Amino acid sequence: MESMDLDQLAGYLSRDAREIGKLANRGVLPGRKVNGEWRFARSEIHHWLESRLHEWSSEELLSFEGAHPGEVEEPLLGNLLRPESVAVPMPAATRPSVLRELLKLAEASFVLYDADAVYAALIQREEMGTTALPGGVAIPHPHRPQGPGVLGESLVALGITSRGIAFGGPRGEMSDVFFLVACTDDRTHLRVLARISRLLRIEGLVERLRTADSADEARAILLSAEQGLLS
Repeated sequence: MESMDLDQLAGYLSRDAREIGKLANRGVLPGRKVNGEWRFARSEIHHWLESRLHEWSSEELLSFEGAHPGEVEEPLLGNLLRPESVAVPMPAATRPSVLRELLKLAEASFVLYDADAVYAALIQREEMGTTALPGGVAIPHPHRPQGPGVLGESLVALGITSRGIAFGGPRGEMSDVFFLVACTDDRTHLRVLARISRLLRIEGLVERLRTADSADEARAILLSAEQGLLS
């Protein structure tokens, strides 16, 4: 489905259709009217979601994950963040080197087949708008799902640098905690972004990741926090 009407989008976002209509009328949601009825391009809605999920409340994020029945309790990072795809510290000093190092971690999972294609997709997404968030965290990711010739399964990689790196953060803020998200389908992509956004709201979690002594410790901290969300 390349486009959605008002009711379909409301169901997808797990929101009331009247609320979605008001957001569209105010120009908050990207959409257009066709014969007097709202239509929303799926790709535009995905980009809108990507850039705003970190601003949603924990309740809104949980509701969004709940738009896919039976899947909310899945430990997404527990499934997608493999031990070999975490680096503490990650050797990088520039945005391009951050992306290359994250892709090296992803390649260690043996489900990334074409790192150059994903690198190009990451650069393209950063040109659309930085994936750096307040608090020194960035979540680089391709804008579109990656095909079977590029990616065998969805994956997450985590790299923590020893110092902050200019990654386009708000008001020039440096970033040192990096999540690479690369998925084979839109639904998993958005759910992983929502899950990470929920985790980042846990008080002290980012600082505990920064002070982790090893990749294993950082991964254990993150997965323990995810289990806490699901319990």
